[in-house]
Parts: sequence; C-alpha cells; structure tokens
Amino acid sequence: MKTRLKQGPRRFQLKIFSYGNSYYIERIEKLERMLSRKPRAVQIDMVGVGEIPADSALLIRSVLMARSSKTQIITNARSSLQGGSVLVWLLGDRRIIRDDARVYFRRVELSEDESVEPSEAWKDGELTYRDSFSEIDPEDGDYARMLQVINEFLPVKELAGRLVGVSVLRQFGLVENDQVDCFLATAFKKSRRALVAR
Repeated sequence: MKTRLKQGPRRFQLKIFSYGNSYYIERIEKLERMLSRKPRAVQIDMVGVGEIPADSALLIRSVLMARSSKTQIITNARSSLQGGSVLVWLLGDRRIIRDDARVYFRRVELSEDESVEPSEAWKDGELTYRDSFSEIDPEDGDYARMLQVINEFLPVKELAGRLVGVSVLRQFGLVENDQVDCFLATAFKKSRRALVAR
C-alpha cells in the first residue's frame, strides 16, 4: 500500500533587479516549464530592490493566466515592491508581504495622439514625423497597460506616486484575508443549510 506524501508548494525565487532583462526572460521560461507540470501550488518568493520591467511583468502575467486552474499561486514579497514587481505580487491567489514593506508605482499619462486606433491606422493625411528621440517611449505604453491591470486590485488614480503600506493593502483585502475567507465560508454554509431546511 502506497502512502501519499502531502506536497507543499513548489518554491520559485524571483530576484528583483534594477537591471537584468535577460534574467527575467530566463526565469519566465523556468516558471512556464514549472507550471506546465501542473503542480498543486507554486510559491513565488520575491526578494531584492529594483523593479521588474513592465513588459516582463505583463509576460509573467500571461504565463500565470495560462496555468492550470488547479494550480494555486502564492506570492511572497520579502522586500518592498515597485512598478512591475507590484503587478506580479498582486497576481497571487494568496499574497504574503513583509510587515514593514511598501509598494510603489509611478503615474504615467499618455496623450491621445500617442496611440493609434485601428480605424485611424490607414487613413490618408498628413503624418507627424516622430523619431526615436521624440517624447513617446514604448515602455510607457507597457507601463500604462500594467497600471490598468493593477487598477483591478488597487485604485491606481488615488495611489500612484505614493508609498502604500501593508495596512492599506489589508484594507483592500489583499493580505491576511484568512479571517474574511473563513467568515464568508461560514456564512455560505449557514445560508445553504437554511435553504436545505426549507
């Protein structure tokens, strides 16, 4: 007779650098391979100062979104987070953060003429010349998209450009929501029992 060992979460370390795009590309490949094995849980330990580039954070998001629905993601921030690191941390089904850590993301404003709408892309007319030294930065477009995703968890308009502490994250139910989860589970059990009794 075989006994099944209780398997804990698979550990995956993601160091945060202020440089190192090649590091993130390699780590994303390894994360994708790990998730393809459909583990029950994966814990992403985030440590270090710096910022994950917006493009890498969005790529990590696409990899996590494509995982098996049976795989739980735990994100553990052992350092303060900024920019793309915040997004990766928010993508966890369960989030852990050091008590004195903070999160930060900057504000990005893109003007209307910086992106092309599909209906306008092929119109005839006078084109405005822009070179690589113009004010438009493609990375700002990725950062703006990243902020849209962060806005699903936190109000970006109100919090961008400010240091956000754990107490605020707790108010939004992003950390230590075990008590809330237990309360909701208990409440749903009671309401189901009441329906069955009728």
